[in-house]
Amino acid sequence: MQVKELKSEGLNYELEVTVTAQDIDKEVNSKLQEYAKTVKLPGFRPGKVPMDILKKRYGRSVMGEVLEKAVNDSTAKVIEDKGLRPALQPKIEVKKFDEGKDLTYTMALEVLPDFDVMDVKKLNFERQTVKPATKDVEEALERIAKQNRESEPVKPARASKKGDVVLIDFQGRTKKDGKEHPGMHSHDHALELGSGQFVGTFEDQLIGKKAGEKATVEVTFPDPYQSADLAGQDAIFEVEIKEIREFKSVKVDEDFAKKHGFGDEKALRDAIEHQLQAEYDKVSRMKLKRSLLDALDDGHDFPIPNGMLDLEFSNIKQQIIMERQGELNEDGEIKLEKTEEDELHAIAERRVRLGMILSEIGLANNIQVADQELQHAVITEAQKFPGQEAQIFEYYKSNPQALDALRAPVFEDKVVDFVIELASITDKEVSLDELTAEDDEDESYLEQKKKNKSASKSTSGEKKKAPAKSAAKKSTTKTPAAESKKSTKSSKKAD
Repeated sequence: MQVKELKSEGLNYELEVTVTAQDIDKEVNSKLQEYAKTVKLPGFRPGKVPMDILKKRYGRSVMGEVLEKAVNDSTAKVIEDKGLRPALQPKIEVKKFDEGKDLTYTMALEVLPDFDVMDVKKLNFERQTVKPATKDVEEALERIAKQNRESEPVKPARASKKGDVVLIDFQGRTKKDGKEHPGMHSHDHALELGSGQFVGTFEDQLIGKKAGEKATVEVTFPDPYQSADLAGQDAIFEVEIKEIREFKSVKVDEDFAKKHGFGDEKALRDAIEHQLQAEYDKVSRMKLKRSLLDALDDGHDFPIPNGMLDLEFSNIKQQIIMERQGELNEDGEIKLEKTEEDELHAIAERRVRLGMILSEIGLANNIQVADQELQHAVITEAQKFPGQEAQIFEYYKSNPQALDALRAPVFEDKVVDFVIELASITDKEVSLDELTAEDDEDESYLEQKKKNKSASKSTSGEKKKAPAKSAAKKSTTKTPAAESKKSTKSSKKAD
């Protein structure tokens, strides 16, 4: 095998590899020898067919397999011999290959940069902590009680008011085309007036009605809207009020606690306090993790492989586009502003850099994801799809790439926990409002990054501005009238 370096610029390499005809012939003979064990030809016993006859009859048919194996084996050897660390799969282009001749191909690849990981023992962080207050437990109990309310028909009969539950039949159509669209028709639907489940003023127009009455309700669907056919459309609903019900008051006491599987009221309160503490601790860890990642990002500066950067940017952009399906322009497309794309590009660069830093830390300290941890991650993922657990298990069992994608966040959290153990952490008790307050978002991540580049690199763990919502914002929409409203807030990720 001969290797010729065609290009070496920064992280980019291009090599020309030649595998001799003699080596190719050896591979062909090896493959044909495997055939010879089972092939049957007239006049020859199995395993006794001469090689020259096998080569003449089957030689060209095995060339495809030989080519693939020769390229894979030689590529792996070149990478190992030169001590290269590919960022992505090399791009192979065969230049010459034919029976009895040398195989020549070019291999273009980007390699991972060499860099020194900062001393994480010198990092200092403040961890915000919160203990559930009595009022937090009481508010949680009120929510639980409200969720478990039962309703009963109003007596004596009266007109509906806000807070009542009306049992209704409704059928709607859009004014523009007079057509009924999915979600505009239902029977015996229980609707709490004032809950905001239905779009526009639908619920308000049913206040003051009595059981047995019919009403014509007019609403305008919001724009953007998850159903493009209904976005911005005026609609009319014919509604029949079949029954008016009111909620019965719920008292949180021993009986209420036992009804929900607890020994007594104290056990219920303790369980709620424990759950709240777990939720607060999760938020606290998320903020600490973000500060840690900020410090790692600020503490390193090395070139990023363009292939990895482009791939990450494409993934982020595609995710944003998928979240904005209700924001199609006149051409039926979703386009991002240049400022948004610039910020997404900066976020992609940050993610790739942090991924390499965390990988180096994990590799240097032999941090691995155990089979039991990965199995737990699969179970957690399957629990998100009730009734489809078996399909989810089978999917990950038969899809190694999906399993690797599930392994990545587990590995990341293990490395983060490792760094937290080494760093200096000071706990500070704060209020719940302070813990849950979002960072100042007047300044985008891209703008802050520009400032950081002009200043000295910080390795003290000082908090940086979080990415602005503008690029990664999820649209808040309401579902069709017959469905519950789902408001999706922009999620802050610790990347």
